[in-house]
Formats: sequence, structure tokens, C-alpha cells
Amino acid sequence: MFFNDIHIRIRFVLLVVIIILILVIGKVFYIQVFSYNKLAKITEDLWSRKMTINAPRGDIVDRNGEILATSIVTTTIYVVPNQIKDKEKVSKDIAEILNCDYEDVYKYVSKKSSMEIIRKGMDLNSETADKIEKLGYDGVYLVVDSKRYYPYGEALSHIIGFVGSDNQGLSGLELTYDEYLKGTNGELKYYSDGKGNKLEIPDSYVAPSKGMTLELTLDIEIIKAVDNELKNAMDKYDSEHALSIVMNPKTGEILAMGSKPSFDPANYQNFSEEVINRNLPIWMTYEPGSTFKIITLASSIEEKTVDLFKDHFTDTGAINVDGSTIHCWKHGGHGNQTYLEVVENSCNPGFVSLGQKLGVNKLMSYIKKFGFGDKTGIDLNGEGNGILFKEEKMGPVELATTAFGQGISVTPIQQVAAVGAAINGGYLNTPYVVKSIIDDNSKSIVFANKQQVKRQVISPETSATVRFALESVVSNGSGKNAYIENYRVGGKTGTAQKVSDGKYMVGNYILSFIGFLPANDPEAIVYVAVDNPKGVTQYGGTVSAPIARNIMLSLIETLKIKEASGGMLKEYSYLDVRYYQLPDVVGMSKSEATKALKEFKVKYSGSGDKVVYMSPAPNTFQSVETTITLLLN
Repeated sequence: MFFNDIHIRIRFVLLVVIIILILVIGKVFYIQVFSYNKLAKITEDLWSRKMTINAPRGDIVDRNGEILATSIVTTTIYVVPNQIKDKEKVSKDIAEILNCDYEDVYKYVSKKSSMEIIRKGMDLNSETADKIEKLGYDGVYLVVDSKRYYPYGEALSHIIGFVGSDNQGLSGLELTYDEYLKGTNGELKYYSDGKGNKLEIPDSYVAPSKGMTLELTLDIEIIKAVDNELKNAMDKYDSEHALSIVMNPKTGEILAMGSKPSFDPANYQNFSEEVINRNLPIWMTYEPGSTFKIITLASSIEEKTVDLFKDHFTDTGAINVDGSTIHCWKHGGHGNQTYLEVVENSCNPGFVSLGQKLGVNKLMSYIKKFGFGDKTGIDLNGEGNGILFKEEKMGPVELATTAFGQGISVTPIQQVAAVGAAINGGYLNTPYVVKSIIDDNSKSIVFANKQQVKRQVISPETSATVRFALESVVSNGSGKNAYIENYRVGGKTGTAQKVSDGKYMVGNYILSFIGFLPANDPEAIVYVAVDNPKGVTQYGGTVSAPIARNIMLSLIETLKIKEASGGMLKEYSYLDVRYYQLPDVVGMSKSEATKALKEFKVKYSGSGDKVVYMSPAPNTFQSVETTITLLLN
């Protein structure tokens, strides 16, 4: 009845139409106002094509700002096949410029994909890129990219590591600090229809943002010295491995670290995984040998179980421990000696007696306090733990061998950290290589590292006695080959027999030396180990001590270590070139000066009778082969 009235029906239809119009208008309004950005982005994504531009990774620099790793600008060719009309000509011209096969280029140009990177067109120099750009072909894009560059190659490969083809860190600091180094990628965006034809919409470009700078504690001059010495050791002795660590014992800062064999980080694919993945100074574990005696020495002095100067030990060449005979390296032994001489002579039976005086519990307690058995916590990946005897399973023989560094397994970095504590006043530091992380955009320091003291292991007084004893080792004992005239050097040699399948290998040793200078106030500690050198008498004093000496000579120059007085004079053998301290003869008569300089060759300049100047300077140590020039008034 209601809908029979035509006017009512017209009004109803009109109302429905109005409602529909309102809904349509409302929907359009909603789309235009509220959904515009979302829909525009969807549309843009359908039209747009993106080329990712890798961000330049942040620089890695040494403590003085010298670049150790950086990113250099390169250019990469991208092609959009659907936009290239004459594929044959484009392929021919590009192949000619790249000096590669036409077919290699054509297979990329003729693909049906939306975008391709020509493999031969990666990492182009500016000259080649300019030639490509002048062609002006549609569908051929040149994108500025970056490539990692390592100016010192193999010298730092295990510390810095390397990056993959996608500019992502894969090992070393490049991996550990990838989050800070990688930066933010940019992009080049162009627009095309469904068939790939370019639309008349301007390209957009978002510049990449460079990563942060990693500042290290390393010094490249010391690194170069270490690398050179390790290369020489490998060449001279045909050894299996050679490694070295240089650390500031006061702070734990690593000044240099290296090992051989090493690899080229720019061409890491050409090297075995074994070489690439093993950073020997922190990964390799082995019996330390006599360098470990420093720990037994420090523990004994701290516990007052021995007086180095008053107590004596008689070495007959061997000592019997629970039915087992432990020999001294010197056939027939060293006879009656003070315990300072036991240290100088690196006498195994003497150190067995020191271990026995301490006992299992005290010796093992100090070994653990010095950090052995645990990772040092150095900020590099791949660190080893080492292996210690379990106290409950240690008998008299295990105690004896542990006292002189046999039967346990340690890493080089553990030894450096522990000996650093023994000579720096007694404080065990966490070694580290990253000094700070700097955001170059904001010029702010994101992270700053500092000395981390784990604990005090021995007293400063004990540490001073240890330094004295180890200086005596270099002046009067097995470490003479590390002696440096006019400088105070302390240290200890090590000769450790290698183990294979649970048995000691015959004639196969790791020869080591750990030294420091100045001995009275150490600024650097140097560890050197050479694995199985050939064609030489296998003692740490004959192989590793001279290498460490050469590194310390470089340290003197780099760290500007001053000459020191009050050191111990070296005891010379008949084979050594002797050194004497120059007396000050300025002001003496010619005859008096000649008498005072009787050990040296003397050359006079002038005709007077009184010395007014001398060269070299007085009070320095000079060899007897040195000619002393005296200027007369």
C-alpha cells in the first residue's frame, strides 16, 4: 500500500541515490585525504625500480690516525634490458671498453629481468666509467659504489679481517664491529611501466651514509716491524708458524699483533679456511715451557717461600720426583746456585723445588689468579681457553712439570696478560685493541675503551723483584741475545717440546721469548714464538730472543724510550762483542783520556792537550770496535 504511491517511490529512490552518492563521495574523500600516501606508495612501488648503493664502510685507523682499512670509490654498471633498444650495439660497445667478450655482456643485456649487474662492470675506475657514461645509452646506469681497501695487506689480516662482496664484515674486527662500520646504504630509483619502459618521471637519489670510524690501540710502525721480523723468521728457519704480541703492560693496550702464515684480506678466497680463521696469538694453545716459570717465580716470591738472594739449590742435572726423573737442559747440571741463578739459568730442577715449596693448592691458585684456564676477554673473536690440570688429579709429578711450564696448555695472549701483571705492579688487565668508536657525522665518540683491571695478583714489591730477576736473565742468563746496550731489558726464554697424539715429538719445539723494557718501568712487553724452526739449535734464547730484540729496537724509536742508567751490565762470553760504558773524559789531558779509554780505539782532532768534546757521548755503552773521537783545544 505504501509503495503504491508513485511519489513515495520516487522519494525513496531519490533517497537511496543520495545515500549512495554520499557513500561514494565519502569513499573518494577518504582515499584522497586519508589513504593517499599509502596508495601513492603502492603505486610508486609498482612503477619504481631501485638500485642499492652500498654505503662506504667506516675507516679503521691506528692510535695515531693512520688508515688501516678504508673504502675507495668505484663504479658499477647496471643494465635494464627492456630499456635497451639495440642490444647488439650496446653489448659490443660496452664489451670493447671493458675489454671482455661480447657474449659475456650480451647475456646480461638480453635477459628478461628488470635489472642486472654486469659482473665485468664492477669496481670500475673513473677513466673506464667516463667512457661508458659518454655512450649515453638508455637502460645503462652507472652507480657509484665502494670497495674495501687494506693498505697494509697481510700485516693486519687476522686482526682486521675482511668483508664479502656485499660489503658485510665476515671476520675479525670487520665482523665484530660490523654494526658500527657498515653505515646506511643509499639508492638510485627510476620509474618504468609493466614492460620495463622508462616513464617520464625524474630519477631520485638517496646518498649513502658512511659508517663510523674504529680507532685502535695498534701502532702501524710497530706492526710493520713485527710483520717484517715474522717474515724473516719464516724464511730463515722454514718454521711452521711464527707469532708475536706487543702490549702496554700498564694498560692492556695491544700495540701490535701478528702471525705467519697470514692472508691477503682483499683476496681471502685464495687462502685456506685454516689460515683465515685462526688468529694464532689468541687461538693457538700449547705448552708454554720456560716462559711460564715467571708465574712460578712471582708466586714463590709473593708467598715468601724463597729468598732469591740467600737461599741456594744444588743442581746435579736431574731431580727425582715420585719415581720419575726430570732433567735439566744442561748435562751435569749447574751445581750450587742461588735461586736468582736458578732463574738466570732456567734450571728445571730448581723450579721443581719452587713448585714443591708452594704445593698444589697455592701454585694452582696463583696460576688461576694470573688468568690461565680462562679467556682474557680481548675484544677479538676466536680466543682459546687453554687447558690446566684439575687440582684433585695433580700428583707430585704434575706439580713438578707445571712449575716449569710443561703438561699444561696456554694461549700466547694469556701469557702476555699474565706476565704483564707480574711486571706492572701486580695488576691483571684485560687486553684490548679497540680504543674508541667515532661517529664522523656528529663528530661524537660513541664508545671509548679504557683500562680494565680484573684483580691484583701480587704486591708491587713482589713485582719489582720479578722485574729485577728477569733483567738479570737478560744480562747474565739465558736471555743475553735480547740485551740492548744503554737500555734496561728484562725477559725469559722458553723451549717447549710439542705434543702429538699424547706423546712428545722428537726434535720438534716451540721456541719463545717474552721480554719488556725499560725493565725498571715497563712501557711495552714483547712475546715471540717460532714453531719448529729448522737448521738451528732449538733454544728460545738462540731463535726467539734475537727476534724480540729487533722488535724492541723498533719500540725504542717508535715509543721514544730514553736511554736508562742503573741497569745491569751484560756478562760476556768469548764469542760476544764486548760493550763498555764510556767514561767522561772532557776536561782531561790527552794522556789521561787515552788511559781512560784504553778499551776503545781513539781518534784525535786538533793539536792541543785538553779534551773539549767527545763523540759518542759519555756514559753510553759502546762496543770495543767503536772509534771514539776526541776534540782537543
